[in-house]
Amino acid sequence: MTQQLAELIDHVKLRQPDLVADWTIARDELTVEAQPTDIPALVDFLKTDEQCRFASLVDITAIDYPGDEKRFCVVYHFLSMYRNQRIRLKAYVREEEIVPSIIDIHPSANWFEREVFDMFGILFSGHPDLRRILTDYGFRGYPMRKDFPTTGYTEVRYDEVQKRVVYEPVNLTQEYRIFDFLSPWEGAEYMLPGDEKGGKA
Repeated sequence: MTQQLAELIDHVKLRQPDLVADWTIARDELTVEAQPTDIPALVDFLKTDEQCRFASLVDITAIDYPGDEKRFCVVYHFLSMYRNQRIRLKAYVREEEIVPSIIDIHPSANWFEREVFDMFGILFSGHPDLRRILTDYGFRGYPMRKDFPTTGYTEVRYDEVQKRVVYEPVNLTQEYRIFDFLSPWEGAEYMLPGDEKGGKA
């Protein structure tokens, strides 16, 4: 498999040398890095070239590196039924940078790009309907960013008096924020099967 992937990247570099910024083969997987502005051209080549035919867009996601100048890595996964191979594309972008949409090449990118926008706040130029897809209307923040609080900013509950769903700021009692990092079983007043093997008196 590694030999086939090496032949594939050699073909891509030969035909599109300006579009490949870097590449690696690890664990029988080919990863190609490109500049964000080059992604549409590279995706189109991988889809239409007779030696590639990566016609199936499997997923688009992102990775957050909060301390880096280029905070996000946008990741594309493609499948070629013709070659029975997969390829991963990566593009590193700054927080305020806009990534070109690939909807014109892969219409299925519509919801994937909306999800990346919803979860990470990454914008895609040329997207016809870039709005949230998983979170609620008026949702604050981007849940997959590493600086997003695990508790979120609001909580949702059904109010019996008002007979409707209400949104309220998260209000956690401080005692729930203190952790001793001990085993949850320590201090239990009952014995579980197998506890006697731990050497407790």
